[in-house]
Amino acid sequence: MDIIKVKDCLYEIPAGSVEGMNVPALIFADEEMMGQIRGEKSIRQIMNVACLPGIVGNALAMPDVHEGYGFPIGGVAATMHPDGVISPGGIGYDINCGVRLIKTRIGTGELDCVKERLLERLYEEIPSGIGKAGRHPFKGKMFDRILEEGVPLALKEGFGDEGDRGKIESFGFLGSADRSCVSKRARERGLDQVGTLGGGNHFVEIARVDKIFDKEAADGYGLFKGQVVILLHTGSRGLGHQIASDHIRILMKAYGKYSIELRDKELVSVPLSSREGQ
Repeated sequence: MDIIKVKDCLYEIPAGSVEGMNVPALIFADEEMMGQIRGEKSIRQIMNVACLPGIVGNALAMPDVHEGYGFPIGGVAATMHPDGVISPGGIGYDINCGVRLIKTRIGTGELDCVKERLLERLYEEIPSGIGKAGRHPFKGKMFDRILEEGVPLALKEGFGDEGDRGKIESFGFLGSADRSCVSKRARERGLDQVGTLGGGNHFVEIARVDKIFDKEAADGYGLFKGQVVILLHTGSRGLGHQIASDHIRILMKAYGKYSIELRDKELVSVPLSSREGQ
């Protein structure tokens, strides 16, 4: 397997490096990071992604790349409709897992006198860890509304303000959301987990903007040096895990009839235009 340095912070594994690679795999990393990445499973995973039917362009590995389920974490790919495939392994089990930055209007100097109390309140108010339930017990009908209405419903219930919507992908709402596609078991697992942090590598962090590298971009995002910001890393917990499990099970039974060869069962897939894909 050849990994070619294209330029600083960009490496390429050419198409055809292993049998079945339809497109090149590009890795965005510096030399030090590549030294760590070379021996990891994530390299093999991004090469497997490059073998997906219908993939276009390149299979991409972002600088945070590390081993995931199917795709590596930090893996990016696109397939062409209608012949391209859809694979739950592109997202994995913790659907919508990610990190969000929440701005404040205060500087670090203003935080010093209340820092300890703030940390105590975060621990008191945010349920975290495996098996922890939320503080807002939602009944079944309200949970169904959460699944379909998303952030707009949260705002109606007082969790945030209208300005938050514009800073969230798709404004926190997908018009195609259909709660009937979510199994009873998935709803049961997610019902008491709304408003919880989860376990593993999920976290809430109080941070400060230490240095501005691009003033124009920082001004556009409303960031300034010394600003206190909150980093929040969480996901969909049991709800997302069960949804992924349900659909992986369906696709494992179906992929064979579309003559799809699996290089990795974690990348089980079907054509997007198929009944199962839809």
